[in-house]
Amino acid sequence: AASHSGWQGQVRTGGHKEYVGFATLPNQVHRKSVKKGFDFTLMVAGESGLGKSTLVNSLFLTDLYKDRKLLNAEERITQTVEITKHTVDIEEKGVKLKLTIVDTPGFGDAVNNTECWKSVADYIDQQFEQYFRDESGLNRKNIQDNRVHCCLYFISPFGHGLRPLDVEFMKALHEKVNIVPILAKADTLTPNEVKKKKFKIREEIEQYGIKIYQFPDCDSDEDEDFKQQDQELKDSIPFAVIGSNTVVEAKGKRVRGRLYPWGIVEVENSAHCDFVKLRNMLVRTHMQDLKDVTRETHYENYRAHCIQSMTRMVVKERNRKQTPNRNGEEAMLMNISSWIKFTTECLGNQVI
Repeated sequence: AASHSGWQGQVRTGGHKEYVGFATLPNQVHRKSVKKGFDFTLMVAGESGLGKSTLVNSLFLTDLYKDRKLLNAEERITQTVEITKHTVDIEEKGVKLKLTIVDTPGFGDAVNNTECWKSVADYIDQQFEQYFRDESGLNRKNIQDNRVHCCLYFISPFGHGLRPLDVEFMKALHEKVNIVPILAKADTLTPNEVKKKKFKIREEIEQYGIKIYQFPDCDSDEDEDFKQQDQELKDSIPFAVIGSNTVVEAKGKRVRGRLYPWGIVEVENSAHCDFVKLRNMLVRTHMQDLKDVTRETHYENYRAHCIQSMTRMVVKERNRKQTPNRNGEEAMLMNISSWIKFTTECLGNQVI
């Protein structure tokens, strides 16, 4: 007979405990996930010259920008904000990751940058819209997820904190995507300047009500080392980073870094910058949480807004067209056709 008190997948037979076997469920999920592979979409935004391309290549040890064409000053004046996608398949120890980098060349480079963030916001909404269409369609088996899971926003190390453009961009996008602020080219600042700059940026983010990505709290049963690492990550915002794809020699070791007349800045040295902390956060510890927050918060808000808008339009149309003499069956058919019609119109015309 099965024991009901303290039931933990064990069956008592003749005084002995026998395991049913569902403790292997995590292993089954793991095998299925590894076989299917993972995907992650990362957006990088910020003005030209802050090292976005170099940092992305440094993070994922790949060259995503080998065909890039650099514009001269005259071309940048007239350039509008573009959205470009680079996709690369990375494999590590049998685990496959489809990485998509969404870049925003031209952002902040024009003389007049009024609403230059709009095309970025529109792109994020378009990905939500496409996913909503696919999710609402008949064939939902192989839905392509192109939703943006994280946006690294690069802040210039020059100046006294956030510029008006930084504030406008983050406020326009903070309810659509997980924003992780980056203090670019940290090797142009002294350690004391980095500390002051970080404090100033955090202060202004709170002052202007900007909602950046919030690290989840640690569970009470986590070990102390993990809790300490998690607190260090939270204290590192914005991440002060240096990017380099050049290998140099330092103290007899070959490291990725930047060679200056006065010495070497090592990219993966935590005493020099927060590169390792950023990489660990993005890849090793919080990638899944970034995807979960995108799905459960940002996309759900978009989806709820869509459904509310469509419901209001259907009710409005029904009240306008329905007459008192229609019988129940005719009214029901009209409601269904109105729903289909307005769902299509809403998504097609983006009135939502």
